[in-house]
Amino acid sequence: MSVAVKVTQVRSEIGSTRRHRGTLRALGLGRIGRSAVHSDSPSLQGQLRKVSSLVRVEEVTDAG
Repeated sequence: MSVAVKVTQVRSEIGSTRRHRGTLRALGLGRIGRSAVHSDSPSLQGQLRKVSSLVRVEEVTDAG
């Protein structure tokens, strides 16, 4: 089983830097309440650290 994370945007990107907005887009987000599931990796952890104040992260396990 591989570990995946579900990322949900919980705060608006208004007022954040251009870099933060780009990171949200790269994660597949952009609206409050939108979620995306990604497989865990060091680069993903770096992205999440960058926008940690704007997102909520939950661990999920793939059944496959």
